[in-house]
Amino acid sequence: MKIRGFVYCSVLASFFLLGFLQGSVHGRPLLTSLPAARPRRGDAAPFARWLVSQSSWGVLNTISSEWGGAPFGNVVSFSDGLPEKGKGVPYFYLTELDPTASNALKDNRSSFTISEYNLGTCGKADPENPTCSKITLVGKLKQIDGSSDEAEVARTALFTKHPEMKTWPKSHKFQVFKLEIENIFMINWYGGPKPITVDQYLQAKISTLLHVHVYLSIVEIP
Repeated sequence: MKIRGFVYCSVLASFFLLGFLQGSVHGRPLLTSLPAARPRRGDAAPFARWLVSQSSWGVLNTISSEWGGAPFGNVVSFSDGLPEKGKGVPYFYLTELDPTASNALKDNRSSFTISEYNLGTCGKADPENPTCSKITLVGKLKQIDGSSDEAEVARTALFTKHPEMKTWPKSHKFQVFKLEIENIFMINWYGGPKPITVDQYLQAKISTLLHVHVYLSIVEIP
């Protein structure tokens, strides 16, 4: 009796295979999905959207009401939507017990900075190296009506990316905030910042998840 194995690969979108096959189970999928593809550096708007959508935290800067208008940066978690369905607008879950939210309620001018270094895709480049992309979104940080449909969508997006948020103390009265983007500063290569308008950024499309279904079947040949 001879054993013959064959691998059936079903590829949706484009093909990129990571990992290797281990074990043999009849019709068992061994690899089901891969991350969104990294756009070319020259496609500035899609690249910016990719960088935001794939990130989970950054530095949110506000104008300090306590320290005479000095800039105040704070590490915060965020989400721009459900996985692979982000709209590019960052949402935050903040409490007024923290200076960021209290500052924004007095002066909503703000900026939000993200580094590609956090994604592990910069290789050996230093975070300040232009080849390790970084983006700053500048605008107004505004609290959303907690009973609105937008707030419900934002909470779902935030809790999906950051499940721990659901357990944060209710007594701290966390609320949903969003950054209304007015200007964009991004460097993803040498030669200075890429020119990107807010409309170009918001309307840009990034590739959807690449789906790779791999099956290993064992067939007995008499």
